[in-house]
Amino acid sequence: MTTLILSGFLALSAGLLAISIFGILTRRNFILLLIAIEIGMNAAILNFVYFAAFSGATTGLDGQAIAVVLIGFAATEIAVGLAIVLALNRLKGSINVAQAIELKL
Repeated sequence: MTTLILSGFLALSAGLLAISIFGILTRRNFILLLIAIEIGMNAAILNFVYFAAFSGATTGLDGQAIAVVLIGFAATEIAVGLAIVLALNRLKGSINVAQAIELKL
């Protein structure tokens, strides 16, 4: 029974990762690109929590601790990404990813 439930959770996580990879490869808008990266990070977080729950460890908190750290990392990534979006919008007037490549320091 638990392997069936675990396979369902892993299929959900693989689906989220596939959506993320598709979004990263096809999007030109910087904000949608950040959302796609965030979906991929959430898929990784789900995997850590699932494997911690089904590993049979005595406490089962290892995956949750890593998940909390990854959630903090994801929040930092979004904050930096939105700062880049604001700077790109001020300089170019658009948030197109192709124009961000043209920026020089």
